[in-house]
Amino acid sequence: MSISGITSTALSGMRAQTTRIGAIASNVANSSTSGYARLNTSITSVVSGSVQATVSPTASDVDPATELTDLLEAEQSYKANAVVFETGADMWEMLMSIKRD
Repeated sequence: MSISGITSTALSGMRAQTTRIGAIASNVANSSTSGYARLNTSITSVVSGSVQATVSPTASDVDPATELTDLLEAEQSYKANAVVFETGADMWEMLMSIKRD
């Protein structure tokens, strides 16, 4: 996988976690709304090596403990992808520096 592929994959991971956090925020905001269907986010890999987030309503009620746990997991996943992205960007910069010299 190339450096641009690494950063692209990490960026897709950050986007997927952003989508997940949005669904969690909606669940918390609507937890007391009558008839609200809790949103669930599924993250799957795609052929290009990236990941994709799909949000769909479920039949379950909103549980604050579950939402908090999901939020913490999404935060850590986002941070991990950000570190990979930054590392890939640093590698790219170093390669370009070597090429210029």
